[in-house]
Amino acid sequence: MAAYAGSIRKLAKNNGDFRREIVTNKHSQVVLMCLRPGEDIGEETHADVDQVLILVEGEGAAVLDGGRREVEKGSMVVVPAGTRHNLINTGDEPLHLYTIYAPPQHAPGTVHATRAEAMAAEAAHEA
Repeated sequence: MAAYAGSIRKLAKNNGDFRREIVTNKHSQVVLMCLRPGEDIGEETHADVDQVLILVEGEGAAVLDGGRREVEKGSMVVVPAGTRHNLINTGDEPLHLYTIYAPPQHAPGTVHATRAEAMAAEAAHEA
């Protein structure tokens, strides 16, 4: 198990990777994300994982089970397990955020520099 104390806002603002795991424990995980303008996470559903996304910088749209809501710096998006969801960067600047998964969703040490790299890794994992 890992313990952590520090500025999550600073870590998130300085992160340029699409996905970067920073802490994984038995019941939860914290992952930094950065979406480029026009980029999205990709519509997905986690059957057994709750997810909380907290926006640190930028603006976007959260899509939850087909409903769309505009979000911005300081917004929190709560995604219960089984909810079809996506997060889209609708701004002109990178969208920096961190997300908490419970239980963990990604392997400890996961770093995907780009969305394409993340999608390729997920496809290989499902194969």
